Amino acid sequence: MNKQPLTLLASYVAGLLFSLGLAVSGMTDPARVVGFLDVAGNWDPTLMFVLGGAVITTFIGYRFVLKQPAPMLAGRFALPSRRDLDTKLLGGAALFGVGWGLSGYCPGPAIASLGGASIPLLAMLATMVLGWLIARRIA
Repeated sequence: MNKQPLTLLASYVAGLLFSLGLAVSGMTDPARVVGFLDVAGNWDPTLMFVLGGAVITTFIGYRFVLKQPAPMLAGRFALPSRRDLDTKLLGGAALFGVGWGLSGYCPGPAIASLGGASIPLLAMLATMVLGWLIARRIA
């Protein structure tokens, strides 16, 4: 049986659920992220609760899913095997954090916000793609 159409459908549904969750939780509003980072001013704890919900859901879900012999639409699980921290990982994480803090967007909410595109959003997406291209060149 060809699983490619089912895999495509499952990917679409997962992306749709993810973007709906971001929209419902208000995470497509960059002011929420900036408000979370403003611990000395008008702090907004919303992001902490959204992240907490995601961590709890993932913690429970992984325990159930990884007891299965294989994923439903793949031959095996594709889990990361590296556990070391290197300069590239730490540098990339720092750059990601700085970009997130400056723009208020991370890639998921930025793409989910494309329906109401603004100049700051498009600038963030353009620089994200540029950073990705530069990283591929120097990797």
